[in-house]
Amino acid sequence: MTENKKEPSWTFLISHPAHFLGLGLGSGLTGFAPGTFGTLAAVPLWLLIAEQSLLIQCLIILVASVVGIYFCGKTADDLGTHDHGAIVWDEFVGFWITMLFAPAGWLWVVIGFILFRVFDILKPWPISYLDRHVHGGLGIMIDDIVAGVLAGIVLCLLAMAL
Repeated sequence: MTENKKEPSWTFLISHPAHFLGLGLGSGLTGFAPGTFGTLAAVPLWLLIAEQSLLIQCLIILVASVVGIYFCGKTADDLGTHDHGAIVWDEFVGFWITMLFAPAGWLWVVIGFILFRVFDILKPWPISYLDRHVHGGLGIMIDDIVAGVLAGIVLCLLAMAL
């Protein structure tokens, strides 16, 4: 990782494909609540993914997770910082994981969105541990992956209870 910290910009976004994806197709450049805006940007893509079979959904999320390690790591390195708030590909993947557990319908998209954001922001254990102790692209991705799993479990339990 370089010593020179940079702020992401639209020029930076298009300077490398990893930056474009790492910054969530530009959604991370909002400057205000980039994680929330990154998760919002993940919703329309989820609606396309949700049309696929469960196997294809899982494969898309697996591939997005693995390549996200590279995208996020490369973007962080080029920004000269560990996990700049503008890096939001991890929010895309975390939200998609949450939604694997959801019944169909907009109500569940909204509930899944809220649950994922709560877990991602509050970072209960083990998310907080992973956030502090795992570094690089994997570190950027893993806490949101676990937040997605935990939010998904809560979503599933909530759906079963209703």
